[in-house]
Amino acid sequence: MTPVRAEEPVSLRDRVYLDLGKLLMAGDIDHRTRLVESQLCETLNVSRTPLREALVRLHADGMLERRPDGYYPVALDIPGVRDLYELRITIELRGITRILETEELQYDKDRLAALRAEWLELKASPPPPDGVMVLRDEAFHVELCAASGNRAMVATLDNVNRRIRLIRMYDFVTEERVSATVDEHLEIVDLLLDDQLDAGRTALHEHVGASFEVVERRALRALSARALGRSVSSLEALWR
Repeated sequence: MTPVRAEEPVSLRDRVYLDLGKLLMAGDIDHRTRLVESQLCETLNVSRTPLREALVRLHADGMLERRPDGYYPVALDIPGVRDLYELRITIELRGITRILETEELQYDKDRLAALRAEWLELKASPPPPDGVMVLRDEAFHVELCAASGNRAMVATLDNVNRRIRLIRMYDFVTEERVSATVDEHLEIVDLLLDDQLDAGRTALHEHVGASFEVVERRALRALSARALGRSVSSLEALWR
Protein backbone atom coordinates (compact mmCIF):
# COMPACT_ATOMS: atom_id res chain seq x y z
CA MET A 1 0.00 0.00 0.00
CA THR A 2 1.34 3.41 -1.00
CA PRO A 3 1.67 5.71 2.04
CA VAL A 4 -0.87 8.54 2.18
CA ARG A 5 0.45 12.04 1.62
CA ALA A 6 -0.83 14.78 3.89
CA GLU A 7 -3.23 16.21 1.33
CA GLU A 8 -4.55 12.96 -0.15
CA PRO A 9 -7.94 11.43 0.74
CA VAL A 10 -8.04 7.84 1.91
CA SER A 11 -9.46 5.32 -0.55
CA LEU A 12 -12.29 2.95 0.38
CA ARG A 13 -9.94 -0.04 0.25
CA ASP A 14 -7.52 1.65 2.64
CA ARG A 15 -10.34 2.69 4.95
CA VAL A 16 -11.69 -0.87 5.18
CA TYR A 17 -8.17 -2.15 5.83
CA LEU A 18 -7.70 0.39 8.65
CA ASP A 19 -11.14 -0.14 10.15
CA LEU A 20 -10.73 -3.90 10.28
CA GLY A 21 -7.23 -3.45 11.64
CA LYS A 22 -8.63 -1.26 14.41
CA LEU A 23 -11.07 -4.01 15.41
CA LEU A 24 -8.15 -6.42 15.64
CA MET A 25 -6.00 -4.01 17.65
CA ALA A 26 -8.82 -3.21 20.06
CA GLY A 27 -9.39 -6.90 20.74
CA ASP A 28 -12.98 -6.77 19.53
CA ILE A 29 -12.32 -10.01 17.64
CA ASP A 30 -11.01 -12.88 19.75
CA HIS A 31 -7.98 -14.64 18.29
CA ARG A 32 -9.83 -17.96 18.49
CA THR A 33 -12.68 -16.63 16.37
CA ARG A 34 -12.89 -17.30 12.64
CA LEU A 35 -13.59 -14.15 10.64
CA VAL A 36 -16.95 -14.40 8.88
CA GLU A 37 -17.17 -12.25 5.75
CA SER A 38 -20.92 -11.60 5.95
CA GLN A 39 -20.67 -10.41 9.55
CA LEU A 40 -17.68 -8.19 8.84
CA CYS A 41 -19.39 -6.67 5.81
CA GLU A 42 -22.33 -5.75 8.02
CA THR A 43 -20.11 -4.42 10.81
CA LEU A 44 -17.99 -2.30 8.48
CA ASN A 45 -20.86 -1.46 6.10
CA VAL A 46 -18.93 -2.53 3.01
CA SER A 47 -19.21 -5.02 0.18
CA ARG A 48 -17.24 -8.23 -0.02
CA THR A 49 -14.66 -6.99 -2.56
CA PRO A 50 -12.91 -4.34 -0.40
CA LEU A 51 -13.28 -6.60 2.63
CA ARG A 52 -11.52 -9.49 0.90
CA GLU A 53 -8.74 -7.14 -0.20
CA ALA A 54 -8.36 -6.05 3.41
CA LEU A 55 -8.17 -9.66 4.58
CA VAL A 56 -5.43 -10.42 2.05
CA ARG A 57 -3.45 -7.37 3.18
CA LEU A 58 -3.82 -8.18 6.84
CA HIS A 59 -2.66 -11.71 6.17
CA ALA A 60 0.39 -10.37 4.31
CA ASP A 61 1.09 -8.03 7.25
CA GLY A 62 1.11 -10.96 9.67
CA MET A 63 -2.07 -9.85 11.44
CA LEU A 64 -4.19 -12.76 10.23
CA GLU A 65 -3.58 -16.50 9.95
CA ARG A 66 -5.03 -18.43 7.03
CA ARG A 67 -6.47 -21.81 8.01
CA PRO A 68 -8.45 -24.30 5.92
CA ASP A 69 -11.73 -22.86 7.20
CA GLY A 70 -10.79 -19.18 6.89
CA TYR A 71 -8.90 -16.32 8.54
CA TYR A 72 -8.13 -15.98 12.25
CA PRO A 73 -6.51 -13.07 14.14
CA VAL A 74 -2.88 -13.47 15.19
CA ALA A 75 -1.91 -12.61 18.76
CA LEU A 76 0.20 -9.49 19.24
CA ASP A 77 3.94 -10.17 19.30
CA ILE A 78 5.52 -7.40 21.38
CA PRO A 79 9.12 -8.74 21.19
CA GLY A 80 8.75 -9.01 17.41
CA VAL A 81 7.49 -5.43 17.18
CA ARG A 82 10.42 -4.30 19.32
CA ASP A 83 12.83 -5.93 16.87
CA LEU A 84 11.13 -4.24 13.91
CA TYR A 85 11.25 -0.84 15.60
CA GLU A 86 14.97 -1.35 16.19
CA LEU A 87 15.41 -2.09 12.50
CA ARG A 88 13.31 0.94 11.60
CA ILE A 89 15.47 3.23 13.74
CA THR A 90 18.65 1.79 12.23
CA ILE A 91 17.46 2.40 8.67
CA GLU A 92 16.20 5.93 9.32
CA LEU A 93 19.29 7.07 11.21
CA ARG A 94 21.52 5.62 8.51
CA GLY A 95 19.87 7.95 6.00
CA ILE A 96 21.34 10.90 7.89
CA THR A 97 24.61 9.22 8.83
CA ARG A 98 25.52 8.37 5.23
CA ILE A 99 25.37 12.07 4.34
CA LEU A 100 27.39 13.04 7.41
CA GLU A 101 30.08 10.53 6.47
CA THR A 102 30.35 11.28 2.73
CA GLU A 103 31.15 14.76 1.44
CA GLU A 104 29.76 14.01 -2.02
CA LEU A 105 26.29 13.23 -0.67
CA GLN A 106 23.66 15.73 0.32
CA TYR A 107 19.97 15.88 1.04
CA ASP A 108 17.47 16.70 -1.67
CA LYS A 109 16.44 20.05 -0.22
CA ASP A 110 13.52 20.41 -2.63
CA ARG A 111 11.97 17.22 -1.29
CA LEU A 112 12.57 18.32 2.28
CA ALA A 113 11.00 21.71 1.59
CA ALA A 114 7.94 20.07 0.05
CA LEU A 115 7.70 17.77 3.06
CA ARG A 116 7.89 20.76 5.40
CA ALA A 117 5.09 22.51 3.49
CA GLU A 118 2.83 19.44 3.81
CA TRP A 119 3.29 19.23 7.55
CA LEU A 120 2.86 22.95 8.06
CA GLU A 121 -0.59 22.47 6.55
CA LEU A 122 -1.28 19.68 9.03
CA LYS A 123 -0.11 21.90 11.87
CA ALA A 124 -2.55 24.60 10.76
CA SER A 125 -5.37 22.05 10.47
CA PRO A 126 -4.52 18.99 12.62
CA PRO A 127 -5.95 15.65 11.45
CA PRO A 128 -8.08 13.57 13.82
CA PRO A 129 -6.41 10.86 15.90
CA ASP A 130 -7.23 7.77 13.85
CA GLY A 131 -5.64 5.09 11.71
CA VAL A 132 -5.17 7.44 8.76
CA MET A 133 -2.55 9.28 10.80
CA VAL A 134 -0.44 6.13 10.69
CA LEU A 135 -0.39 6.31 6.89
CA ARG A 136 0.50 10.01 6.94
CA ASP A 137 3.30 9.34 9.41
CA GLU A 138 4.65 6.53 7.23
CA ALA A 139 4.64 8.84 4.22
CA PHE A 140 6.70 11.40 6.14
CA HIS A 141 9.36 8.93 7.21
CA VAL A 142 9.59 7.26 3.81
CA GLU A 143 9.96 10.62 2.07
CA LEU A 144 12.55 11.73 4.63
CA CYS A 145 14.54 8.58 3.90
CA ALA A 146 14.08 9.04 0.13
CA ALA A 147 15.50 12.57 0.38
CA SER A 148 18.77 11.03 1.58
CA GLY A 149 19.13 9.30 -1.79
CA ASN A 150 19.30 5.56 -1.04
CA ARG A 151 16.41 3.79 -2.76
CA ALA A 152 17.27 0.40 -1.26
CA MET A 153 16.87 1.81 2.25
CA VAL A 154 13.54 3.32 1.25
CA ALA A 155 12.27 -0.07 0.04
CA THR A 156 13.40 -1.77 3.26
CA LEU A 157 11.83 0.92 5.44
CA ASP A 158 8.57 0.61 3.51
CA ASN A 159 8.55 -3.14 4.19
CA VAL A 160 9.19 -2.63 7.91
CA ASN A 161 6.44 -0.02 8.09
CA ARG A 162 3.95 -2.43 6.57
CA ARG A 163 4.70 -5.02 9.26
CA ILE A 164 4.20 -2.62 12.18
CA ARG A 165 1.49 -0.46 10.62
CA LEU A 166 -1.53 -1.67 12.55
CA ILE A 167 0.04 -1.89 15.98
CA ARG A 168 1.16 1.71 15.45
CA MET A 169 -2.49 2.71 15.69
CA TYR A 170 -1.80 2.74 19.43
CA ASP A 171 0.43 5.77 18.81
CA PHE A 172 -2.27 8.00 17.33
CA VAL A 173 -5.38 7.82 19.46
CA THR A 174 -5.17 11.20 21.21
CA GLU A 175 -5.01 14.72 19.86
CA GLU A 176 -1.92 15.35 22.00
CA ARG A 177 0.05 12.59 20.27
CA VAL A 178 -0.96 13.84 16.83
CA SER A 179 0.08 17.38 17.74
CA ALA A 180 3.39 16.21 19.18
CA THR A 181 4.11 14.16 16.06
CA VAL A 182 3.46 17.11 13.76
CA ASP A 183 5.74 19.36 15.82
CA GLU A 184 8.51 16.76 15.96
CA HIS A 185 8.34 16.14 12.22
CA LEU A 186 8.70 19.85 11.52
CA GLU A 187 11.62 20.10 13.94
CA ILE A 188 13.45 17.26 12.19
CA VAL A 189 12.90 18.70 8.71
CA ASP A 190 13.94 22.20 9.80
CA LEU A 191 17.19 20.86 11.25
CA LEU A 192 18.01 18.95 8.07
CA LEU A 193 17.17 21.94 5.88
CA ASP A 194 19.55 24.03 8.02
CA ASP A 195 22.28 21.36 7.60
CA GLN A 196 22.25 20.62 11.32
CA LEU A 197 22.55 16.92 10.60
CA ASP A 198 23.83 15.78 14.00
CA ALA A 199 20.98 17.55 15.76
CA GLY A 200 18.53 16.20 13.18
CA ARG A 201 19.74 12.66 13.74
CA THR A 202 19.32 13.05 17.50
CA ALA A 203 15.82 14.47 17.09
CA LEU A 204 14.84 11.65 14.73
CA HIS A 205 16.17 9.02 17.14
CA GLU A 206 14.23 10.51 20.05
CA HIS A 207 11.09 10.82 17.93
CA VAL A 208 10.98 7.18 16.80
CA GLY A 209 12.02 5.97 20.24
CA ALA A 210 9.20 7.90 21.90
CA SER A 211 6.75 6.43 19.38
CA PHE A 212 7.75 2.90 20.33
CA GLU A 213 7.45 3.60 24.05
CA VAL A 214 3.87 4.78 23.55
CA VAL A 215 2.98 1.85 21.29
CA GLU A 216 4.51 -0.74 23.63
CA ARG A 217 2.82 0.64 26.74
CA ARG A 218 -0.62 0.77 25.16
CA ALA A 219 -0.27 -2.58 23.42
CA LEU A 220 0.63 -4.23 26.73
CA ARG A 221 -2.51 -2.73 28.25
CA ALA A 222 -4.52 -4.19 25.40
CA LEU A 223 -2.99 -7.61 25.99
CA SER A 224 -3.83 -7.37 29.69
CA ALA A 225 -7.42 -6.47 28.87
CA ARG A 226 -7.72 -9.44 26.55
CA ALA A 227 -6.19 -11.78 29.15
CA LEU A 228 -8.96 -10.71 31.51
CA GLY A 229 -11.54 -11.53 28.88
CA ARG A 230 -12.41 -7.93 28.06
CA SER A 231 -12.71 -6.37 24.64
CA VAL A 232 -12.60 -2.63 24.12
CA SER A 233 -14.80 -0.80 21.65
CA SER A 234 -12.09 1.76 20.95
CA LEU A 235 -8.34 1.96 21.37
CA GLU A 236 -8.70 5.05 23.53
CA ALA A 237 -10.62 3.05 26.13
CA LEU A 238 -7.41 1.27 27.06
CA TRP A 239 -5.92 4.25 28.89
CA ARG A 240 -8.81 6.47 29.89
